[in-house]
Amino acid sequence: MTNRTDRDERPDEQALLLVAGLADLMVDTLGTAVGSFRSLLGRSDSADLAQDAAADLRARGRLALDRLAPGGDGSGGLAHMEVLARESLACRAAAAAASDE
Repeated sequence: MTNRTDRDERPDEQALLLVAGLADLMVDTLGTAVGSFRSLLGRSDSADLAQDAAADLRARGRLALDRLAPGGDGSGGLAHMEVLARESLACRAAAAAASDE
């Protein structure tokens, strides 16, 4: 490794170093992601994980659309925490109704 400073490098050298650094970072990140994916494939509950991930993505999508949708107060939609609080209350009410039966 050299002790050259950024001032000693030509602009084309700096660009090349930036691209090489970015490529190295992407390869490292991709390798980590592939390793994580392989470990997930070996799990016996991968179907449950996929269902949970799909449910989480749907919830995120719903929250994103609710934030962007025009609300009655003109703010663009309900706040994230408000949506979560309402869903939590609905789940509790459904659980209470089911336990009463």
